[in-house]
Parts: sequence; C-alpha cells; structure tokens
Amino acid sequence: MKRTLFALALVAGALVVSSGRAYAHHSFAATYFEDKTQKIEGNLVQFLYRNPHSFVHVEAPDEKGMMQRWAVEWGAGGQLGRQGVTRETLKPGDHVIIVGNPGRNPEDHRLRMVNITRPSDGWKWGGTFD
Repeated sequence: MKRTLFALALVAGALVVSSGRAYAHHSFAATYFEDKTQKIEGNLVQFLYRNPHSFVHVEAPDEKGMMQRWAVEWGAGGQLGRQGVTRETLKPGDHVIIVGNPGRNPEDHRLRMVNITRPSDGWKWGGTFD
C-alpha cells in the first residue's frame, strides 16, 4: 500500500512539474514586446523548420543601418505545415520583408514573427501562433 501511494505521488509530482514547464515555455512576453512591432528587410540566411519553434535568420540592417543577423522566431513545424509552409518554402538568398514583435534585449536582434513577405513572387504569410 505504501509503495502504491508513493508511486502515485511520484507520478502526480512529475505531471505537475512537466505541465508547468510546458506552460512556462509559451511565455513570449518574457522575451518579446508583444505590444510593439518592428520591420526588417533583407536576405534569408537560414530557415530552421522544426519543433517546438521554427526560426528564420535574416541579414538586414538595424536602426543604425548596420547589417545584423536577425533571429526571427516562428511557429512549430507541424503548425506551419498545416498553414501551407514547408521546409522548402523559403530558401537562402530569398529577399524577405518581416514584421515582428521585437525582443526585449535590442542587442540580440530577435523578433517574433507577425508576418513575412517575399516580394519576388508575392508570397505572404501572416498570422499568429501560441
């Protein structure tokens, strides 16, 4: 009986800890200013189509005109796939315009994706993700 109660307590504790981590993972407000947007325009360097979040890396100027490598956080691969985005959608060298929520530390050159446009063919994605 004591073993069963101990095992149940251990499982319950593990569930509480794991659910807390999953919820905390989605606190974008800790990393990004959700009430602000910033626009960058430049060339895609890398597209990481993965879970839990995809990223695009773009060479684009900052507010001072200095070229920077921006890390733009996007939705999970599975979620983007349901919206028609595949790992082949974006290629290095694509010229893109991105609007996103800026990171809280400007030195990091990070954005959370709000929308992206590829002017060469008019491809656009706009939406939100949780």
